[in-house]
Amino acid sequence: MTYPACPQCSSDLTYHDGSQLVCPECAHEWQEGEEAAAEENTVVKDANGTPLADGDTIVLIKDLKVKSSSMVIKQGTKVKGIRLQDGDHDIGCKIDGTPMNLKSEFVKKA
Repeated sequence: MTYPACPQCSSDLTYHDGSQLVCPECAHEWQEGEEAAAEENTVVKDANGTPLADGDTIVLIKDLKVKSSSMVIKQGTKVKGIRLQDGDHDIGCKIDGTPMNLKSEFVKKA
């Protein structure tokens, strides 16, 4: 029986162990079908449901307080050249030269 390649290191030596797949080269363990579900969920959408892509320009739709600072990023601030990333804060960008991580629910595509 042929198992899918490891999603972490692309090794073909994967094997089935109980309810999960295991890679003997990098010790990565995952559930069957998990790699397909992860690829489906990588679409990042703005507050209006428009898909975002790397390099897009976005506009903030509300004032955002910067954690551990008294700084506030104002509504209407335009951000160019965004990077999509994994995690809760799925947009990486620079605002006034400062690296920031934003949630897509607080932006719209410009």
